[in-house]
Amino acid sequence: MVGELLSSPTPFTPPTTEEDRLYWLRLIRSRRVGPTTFQRLLTDHRSAEAALAALPEIARAAGIDDYEPCPADTARHEIDAALRAGARMLCLGAPDYPEALAGIADPPPVLWAVGRPELAQRPAVALVGARNASSLGQRMARKLAEGLGHHGFTLVSGLARGVDAVAHAATIGTGTIAVLAGGVDVLYPTENAELGRDIGRRGLRLSEQPIGLQPQARHFPRRNRIIAGLARAVVVVEAAEGSGSLITARDALEQGREVLAVPGHPLDARAAGCNALIRDGARLVRDVADILEALETTLELPLPAPGPRPATAPAALPPKPARPAAVPDTLGLHRMILDRLGPSPLAEDQLIRDLALPAATLAPAILFLELEGRIERQPGGLLARL
Repeated sequence: MVGELLSSPTPFTPPTTEEDRLYWLRLIRSRRVGPTTFQRLLTDHRSAEAALAALPEIARAAGIDDYEPCPADTARHEIDAALRAGARMLCLGAPDYPEALAGIADPPPVLWAVGRPELAQRPAVALVGARNASSLGQRMARKLAEGLGHHGFTLVSGLARGVDAVAHAATIGTGTIAVLAGGVDVLYPTENAELGRDIGRRGLRLSEQPIGLQPQARHFPRRNRIIAGLARAVVVVEAAEGSGSLITARDALEQGREVLAVPGHPLDARAAGCNALIRDGARLVRDVADILEALETTLELPLPAPGPRPATAPAALPPKPARPAAVPDTLGLHRMILDRLGPSPLAEDQLIRDLALPAATLAPAILFLELEGRIERQPGGLLARL
């Protein structure tokens, strides 16, 4: 039942009544019906109601007996849960559906949105990267995100820890969209729950998944195509080889978006993916001016006018993390230090500020890692991971 990819989305009338929306939701939630099959069924049968009626016979012809479409009660329960979560249904082809996303090969027929859907109509840039981003990587992500927000772009990312969280936090005041792998009401990871709630109030959360769905590994690649589809360009800040950020970059290339990457130290595994992207033709990013130049030279539409600068800390500094309620155990503390460091030197006092732990707690751990040969102390109070 999985249809062939369409060369371009076939125009059809989006639902206009509650009953029509119920049929749409039942069709996309039916077994073995994905976005491409959904569009093929609507093209062939002209309405979701007719497509639902035809599904059992189509399934029998494909060798699938006893096929049952998504029951009406199941779809009604999802709609009721969405109302309780404050989520709004965006249907492909409707005026409030993101225009950029509608143009990809397999746009989600239904999106759940919490927050400000109008943000998805503005020019957007996606910024993604490592979950265990270094201190330098997080500062770079914040600087780029703030610059894009100042120049009128909506920031798109995935609410993951690390680069995603820093980019969202930097653009709460200028426009940020978090695309979730699970239900739009499921804030994952839990450490970003408060940030996710803030995005729901001041930005926009989007998901194609059913309300209440807990994310699983297979959901993230599907989520990544939406991140790329919403944006004019995808910028990667720190990505190991084989990381999810590279899947987003690949999706962007397939969708005809610009791909840019921040270079990193050759010995830092977190930079391997970015360096490979640059080697293979991605634009190198040193600052936000490089992103703006790429957008001006590759896209026909004019760039948005710069907006007011966000009233935040200086762009060179990341937001100060919340102080942990308790000092982590020894192994956890060592891992936190090593995750923040890379081959590029970082000032020890900056490391202390980033981790928001007392210097007296960190000093013995740093000394231990130095004696173990895991980190190196360099002149000027600098530390580097070996």
